[in-house]
Amino acid sequence: MTVLLDDPMVTTPWVIDQMRRETADTFTFILKPVKGHGRGSFQFEPGQFNMLYVFGTGEVPISISGTQEQNGKLEHTTRVAGTVTGAMGKLRSGDVIGIRGPFGSHWPIENAIGKDVIVVAGGIGLAPLRPVYNALVGRRDEFNKIVLLYGSRTPEDILFRSELEKLSANLDIEVFVTVDRSTMGWRGNVGVVTSLLRNVPFDPRNAVAMVCGPEIMMRFSVHELQRRGLKEEEIYISMERNMKCAIGHCGHCQYGPEFICKDGPVFPYNRISNLLGTREL
Repeated sequence: MTVLLDDPMVTTPWVIDQMRRETADTFTFILKPVKGHGRGSFQFEPGQFNMLYVFGTGEVPISISGTQEQNGKLEHTTRVAGTVTGAMGKLRSGDVIGIRGPFGSHWPIENAIGKDVIVVAGGIGLAPLRPVYNALVGRRDEFNKIVLLYGSRTPEDILFRSELEKLSANLDIEVFVTVDRSTMGWRGNVGVVTSLLRNVPFDPRNAVAMVCGPEIMMRFSVHELQRRGLKEEEIYISMERNMKCAIGHCGHCQYGPEFICKDGPVFPYNRISNLLGTREL
């Protein structure tokens, strides 16, 4: 069950407990609630997002990258990409940031029980999928084969590197990482993440795929999954648009007949397949 912290249009203050630099332009906030604000515990589903407000600058949607088991704390991972995220990158432990949420649809973890699960991420798209693979590992006996595929621009841009290394050492999950461009010392795969899908082991007759990353990467990943025999309704993708209100009122994130903030961001591919690839939509 998902519970909103407060009125969806009211911002609740949270304090930065820790700021962790992931790469040169990407960082993670670990937040804790300010005493006396908000009501009840913060509950969310993997794939949902919050609206994060930097006081005096503005508000942006950021996916939740942590798990439920964090003693009431929240994690958000983002890349510096504009005015608001640039201001976020200058904040430090002890600073206060505003939150409202959680919002949106979530990854179909319950629907994946008893099936092979293929998690495909590109770049910053690993952050919204982090709660998924952590949940899958935590409930390992409920799923068949679990495969995580991740593509990054360079080795230096790999997110959660130490975490991925630990997962790779875990025999209960298969992890494949590739980079677009190799640098000195890299001994792993080189090439786009879709190239990994050609040979990754899974049973397309009993599998679910969850894909998040740049839109073009998701399109090609879906095509490769379909070529392998996976049905459209068993492929889920997370879309991104310019969200302002998060409740479907402002229209900023309208995507054809859908609103990414309330109908998404996670969609079964067959629901929006006719929209992907449409220019200027």
